[in-house]
Amino acid sequence: MHVNSRNRRAVAIGAVVALEALMLGACASGQPSGSGTKVEAAGAGGGSAAQQKAAQEKYAAVIKGLDNPFFQAMKQGIDDQAGAGGVTVTVQAANSITDTTGQADKLNGLAGQDFSCYVVNPITGTNLIQGLAQISAMNKPIVNIDSPVDPAAAKSANVKLATYIGTDNVEAGKTAGQQMTKLLPSGGNVAVIGGIAGDVTSGARVEGFQQGLGPNLKVVQTVAANWERQAALTAATDIMRAHPDLAGFFAANDDMGLGVARAVANEGRTGKVKVISVDGNKEAVEAVKAGTLNGTVSQYPYAIGVMGVEACQAATAGKTLPPTVKAPIEMIVKDNADQALATAPKPFQAYDDPFKALTQ
Repeated sequence: MHVNSRNRRAVAIGAVVALEALMLGACASGQPSGSGTKVEAAGAGGGSAAQQKAAQEKYAAVIKGLDNPFFQAMKQGIDDQAGAGGVTVTVQAANSITDTTGQADKLNGLAGQDFSCYVVNPITGTNLIQGLAQISAMNKPIVNIDSPVDPAAAKSANVKLATYIGTDNVEAGKTAGQQMTKLLPSGGNVAVIGGIAGDVTSGARVEGFQQGLGPNLKVVQTVAANWERQAALTAATDIMRAHPDLAGFFAANDDMGLGVARAVANEGRTGKVKVISVDGNKEAVEAVKAGTLNGTVSQYPYAIGVMGVEACQAATAGKTLPPTVKAPIEMIVKDNADQALATAPKPFQAYDDPFKALTQ
């Protein structure tokens, strides 16, 4: 069929318009693009005005190193809630648990980008202050999870935090101390393996453990093993040789707890020397089930990640957030280890989540 030049131009314009419509439709469907972790919006292309607005929300999250399973679970919670909530989250992580400068660089790089809310899990109380000050100056909400930003440093830099979500580490340590008291009803000497000397989280867990101990139990030695399994193994071996009558160990995280459990096994004292740690990582729960570890106070970084995104959803919707929210903990022992493994990384018990109602 013959087509003149005017008709050819009309056909071409129509094709371009149709192509643009298709491209816009693809963008509206929440297809991820660019670098970082992007999560496809759930149920896109329809829904209420609030859902359509939520699908346009873009959040950034900066967390600790993904070389640790604790923070892997936290990222999974962030990703899952982003998908469930129909929002896009870009997650960046430090290279390791000690990469304070690298983590700060990542936040500084994200601070100038077009995100409507930021979730931060700082390595120290002060290493992210510069980026947080930049974000606060733009009046964008900041959700602090797991490790708290130092209040004095935040105030000095005019950093405003929308909320803090994290484990009550004193409570976690106290729960471990109470369980140790149950395991050693006749009393005895115990030792404590802490994280990095001066670390706030480690100090709170150690303090809580001592609070939870019964009067017949005595802490005879406390050492720092820098959150590392091999360092804890070496330290525990030395402590047992210095204290042949030692009845138990508390380790401030699971990685160190597993190192202590190995040291106890190497000395042929599994079952005789009790070992309790904190975190609830899968490997530790499996060790509890096997009987090489006597218990772990399970934190739920997955739930912390979920609530972090929910808090951003609520904050960007103009809701007032509670200033502090406690994340759930559970004492995992042999009797409930299977239940904990079956639901991991999610909690196996119901827990309070004040943000859920704010996102409805």
